[in-house]
Amino acid sequence: MTKTRRPLRPRWFAVASLFAFALIGASASRAADAPVIPDTLQQRIAACTSCHGVHGEGTPGSGYFPRLAGKPAAYLARQLQDFQNGLRKYAPMEYTVRQLPPAYIREIAEYFAAQQVPYSRSPLPPVSAAALQRGEELIGKGDPARRIPACSSCHGSQLTGVEPSTPGLVGLPYDYLSAQLGSWRTHTRSTVAPDCMATVASRLSAADITAVAAALASRELPADTHAQPAGSVTPPLACGVLVLGATGDDS
Repeated sequence: MTKTRRPLRPRWFAVASLFAFALIGASASRAADAPVIPDTLQQRIAACTSCHGVHGEGTPGSGYFPRLAGKPAAYLARQLQDFQNGLRKYAPMEYTVRQLPPAYIREIAEYFAAQQVPYSRSPLPPVSAAALQRGEELIGKGDPARRIPACSSCHGSQLTGVEPSTPGLVGLPYDYLSAQLGSWRTHTRSTVAPDCMATVASRLSAADITAVAAALASRELPADTHAQPAGSVTPPLACGVLVLGATGDDS
């Protein structure tokens, strides 16, 4: 006589239910043990300060993490947006800013723009006196024959930047300056059109980039390192970022 086998479903269901409850309990326990992340500005800028310094002073020893302190807020906000939009390429920065809402970007930019901390010198590579002289010529006079404007014609007479959207160049590391000029020249860095820096960099030779980066990095700091007031400089080229900065539209 064949015995009727009892269905196994109730027992299986009971075991599965117990297992599910155990998982829920473990997840709840882990959630309870997880640290609470404070919703503060200091927490939001933690990723920035880990590379750029507590006050955005930069890390001169590395050569690649530039100073953020004191740069115009509109410029800093635009750079974060350019990383978000794929116009600037650097994987750690792209990841860091990927989910930042516009309000956070403005808050972070305004924080670093307000910081006033001492500058530190960065190491310089060995360059010839002729290269430094060529760099100074490009900084102060440009190269009219090749339609290269002077750096000072956009970045201010003391190269400290111009409000609201032009950054200062003094005090930046040689490695960073040369890398960014090279990136514009090879179209791996860009910004909103018309991209005046891409135009300028396309007219520079590799030797010019070395010369201007070395001359900028070796310059003595002026007594006043603040950016010049808005409207104090008339740029020689059309720049999309300046139009946005002038209208206050940095979205």
